[in-house]
Amino acid sequence: MPVISAPHAFNEGSLFVDLASIFGYRLYLKCEGFNFAGSIKLKAANEMVESAERDGSLTPDSILVESSSGNLGVALSMIAASKGHRFLCVTDSRCNLSTKLLMEALGSQVHVVTDLDANGGFLGTRLEYVRSLCASDDRYVWLSQYTNAGNWRAHFRTTAPEIAGQFPRLDVLFLGTGTAGTLMGCARYFREWHRPVRIVAVDSVGSVAFGGKPGRRMIPGLGMSMRPPLLDESYVDEVVRVEEADTIRTCHRLARRGFLFGGSTGTVVSAATDWLARHDRSDLTAVAVAPDLGERYLDTIYQSNWLQDLYGEHLLDSTGAGSWDGESASRAPGRREGP
Repeated sequence: MPVISAPHAFNEGSLFVDLASIFGYRLYLKCEGFNFAGSIKLKAANEMVESAERDGSLTPDSILVESSSGNLGVALSMIAASKGHRFLCVTDSRCNLSTKLLMEALGSQVHVVTDLDANGGFLGTRLEYVRSLCASDDRYVWLSQYTNAGNWRAHFRTTAPEIAGQFPRLDVLFLGTGTAGTLMGCARYFREWHRPVRIVAVDSVGSVAFGGKPGRRMIPGLGMSMRPPLLDESYVDEVVRVEEADTIRTCHRLARRGFLFGGSTGTVVSAATDWLARHDRSDLTAVAVAPDLGERYLDTIYQSNWLQDLYGEHLLDSTGAGSWDGESASRAPGRREGP
């Protein structure tokens, strides 16, 4: 089984990293950031665009429009450029600057909304703008990642079988929840599999995807300010919510071991290690999906001024992330030694 153990984690195609040496648990991370778009969103983007082309709703005269916090916008920008389509991404002020510049470099237009919606997020404002565009000009074609079945179908056809092929004895799968495309595609696939797999959905504190009180969320990617229309909770065994402070600490802990991942990955890994600590089962085979890499977050979650302004100057004290002493970092509080 081609599983790459930390820190030797370079391979073409589908890549899995064994995180046992970092967190002390038998947890494998499926890294989706090594395609040309840099994230798992390339799969959904390709599925939705090709479906729209097949059914005739997307023509050479069309202008693609989509609401995205970043990664889907980059994926659609790349696909639109390669196919000769025009694309307008509607994002918000939390979108990383590098992501916005990347979309523009690929020839896309980017519109940034700054007004909060009724739930304290930006999604409602973004959707309202998209709807107004479509009403004003019938050339606009909205793929609607939030309702498009191609979103989850892409992962039913690709992501889930890739995991199943590498881990035929899989016990538990941790999946971040934004639009719920990855979650629902994988959950549907493993519901039909030869053995039961526990599906653990990961959400950000402040998201209302699974209910609960809305709150401030500064890291784009996971979480929603509305219930995802694609979400069917009957396929979900458990939900774990993660504070953004824990997301950041996990990202920095991974970075100090040579792995630069994005905020969504930090959230999923934080949830997975917390779950494994509470269940304390060394015989479980667990996989978590890492949606993207960390280069697009260098001016946010890896930037000290940004972190201090939003979360305080002592956020990373318990991780050892501010120290050059690798030995002290490896002895951070809460670390469990592996078997």
